[in-house]
Amino acid sequence: MESYSTGSFFNYLADGCRLCNKGAKMVLFVTGLCGRNCFYCPVSNEKREKDIVYANETRVEKDEDLIEAAASMDALGTGITGGEPLLRLDRVIHYMRLLKNRFGDSHHIHLYTSLAPDKTVLESLKSAGLDEIRFHPPHHLWKDMGSSGYRDSVKWADELGISTGIEIPAISSDLGSILSLLNEVGGFLNLNELEFSETNAEKLKKLGYEPVDDVSSAASGSRELAEALNWDKLHFCSSRFKDAVQLRERLKRIAGRAVRDFDEITEDGTLVYGVINGDASGILIEAGVTDDMYSLSNGATHTAWWIASDLADELKEVGHSVSVIERYPMKNGLVVEMTPL
Repeated sequence: MESYSTGSFFNYLADGCRLCNKGAKMVLFVTGLCGRNCFYCPVSNEKREKDIVYANETRVEKDEDLIEAAASMDALGTGITGGEPLLRLDRVIHYMRLLKNRFGDSHHIHLYTSLAPDKTVLESLKSAGLDEIRFHPPHHLWKDMGSSGYRDSVKWADELGISTGIEIPAISSDLGSILSLLNEVGGFLNLNELEFSETNAEKLKKLGYEPVDDVSSAASGSRELAEALNWDKLHFCSSRFKDAVQLRERLKRIAGRAVRDFDEITEDGTLVYGVINGDASGILIEAGVTDDMYSLSNGATHTAWWIASDLADELKEVGHSVSVIERYPMKNGLVVEMTPL
């Protein structure tokens, strides 16, 4: 069993997980509609039960938005999630074809679903380019998967050549029925560490779950349940790994393509640069700053943080305000920190 310092461990990684661990997968949230209301669902109030689309947390209004989001990180694949993606099957198929046509067959696509789609639906997904499917059956069916509709869906997906697995939170040790089904098709099992979020915290606490500590969102005991499981295609993904590795590596890929000559990329994949209110190009040129080390944007002058810092007093003397900005590297990315100089 291999492990990471962030708490994840595995003896098998599906192709989708391999790319995700490198930060090379775009996350495509195709709809917030679901209706399951699972007690552990972490989807935010902004997205829950809303029919909206996001790519890497950027709102998708048109096809070009999706292509731009994938290109901005040089995505090697896409993970399709929700909500319940198959409630918008036509949308899913359209986006898969769009991505495959633009980036080629090697662009790996995996999809999560809590439904048990019939063979016709699975055939349409395969035809559109689906490489991998991760079933997420409702909790009350985990003990009796063999007599549920999921048994047929899992077997059909495997027969169609779609890499097939089950992905659920690590909240139970009684997974015999799930393992028996996976054994029939040689499928993989992904266990996610149970996490507290703003939308599920109250339900989890009522059910007796507690955070590991005061600073972690992980639920106590979830990791231990996964550790006790003996299965030959197992991947446990920790809460910390998602934040410390997957998100960071994805941001680094985006930053590597978005970085300007004067931006600094941090270890977390954010961009740091100086912002001077107004057009300060004259002062910068006089100080010997070359054209490639500054730009004008929306009524402000952007430059290296150290240039802004060195010239801060001079700039402020003539009425400019000066700050150092740290922000996510996406277009109009969230500002993490702003430090006035």
